[in-house]
Amino acid sequence: MKKAEEFLSIFKKGEEFTKSLLKENERLRYRIAQLEEALRQSTNEARIKLYEEKIQILEEELRSLKERFREVEEENKNFAQRYIEVEEENNNLANLYVASYQLHSTLDYSEVIKIVIEIIINLIGAEKFAVMIIDEKTNELVPEAAEGINIDEIPRIHLGEGIIGRVAKEGESYFADSLLHPEEIDPYNPLVCIPLKIKEHVIGVIVIYSFLIQKRAFSNVDYELFNLLAGHAATAIFSSRLYTQSERKLTTIQSFLDLLKEKPKR
Repeated sequence: MKKAEEFLSIFKKGEEFTKSLLKENERLRYRIAQLEEALRQSTNEARIKLYEEKIQILEEELRSLKERFREVEEENKNFAQRYIEVEEENNNLANLYVASYQLHSTLDYSEVIKIVIEIIINLIGAEKFAVMIIDEKTNELVPEAAEGINIDEIPRIHLGEGIIGRVAKEGESYFADSLLHPEEIDPYNPLVCIPLKIKEHVIGVIVIYSFLIQKRAFSNVDYELFNLLAGHAATAIFSSRLYTQSERKLTTIQSFLDLLKEKPKR
């Protein structure tokens, strides 16, 4: 926000300088008009020559001012563009903060998955995608949730198998060369595949098959958002799974203890 204010301040100074240039330009034009009128009324050659020299000097000054005006106008455009970029970055960071807060606001596993789906839709702009989690018993990626595509159409994938399996095994994101929307979705060939990592431990992947129609390319901010979101989502999913499993075990143990406390029937 401090950077944005500094750019806005510079932008306003440029605007004030531009106004002063326009005012000086008007004054010079009025002066030239006066001199031209004086030349028409004067028959003295010496005075005419003097006026011509003054007009030439004024015209040189006017050309110089016009050139400076164009430079200032170009600088203003650059400042305005940079201000828009800074504002966009601030908005994305604010959105990410809200998203991370939502992810860590609950330990309910199903609620966390629901929040992850909402973030992928609203923050990233994905249209068809899936969240896949690694089954540690079989070393397979299992679809946990999907949007825009039937979850039954998404196959279980072994680690190292194809694009998705390789991302899960190596922990490196995959981005297709083009974001052109395919006519038919190939569940094995996504446009983007992001590993859900806690440090170097991969627990699953986010698989994106298509984006909203207005999404035509990725910006540098998009890549940062992908990485940050994957880390926060992985932590939230992992924590909620552990909590849910511990709750189930605790409930089972409590039920067993309650059963032992019951008086035996005669």
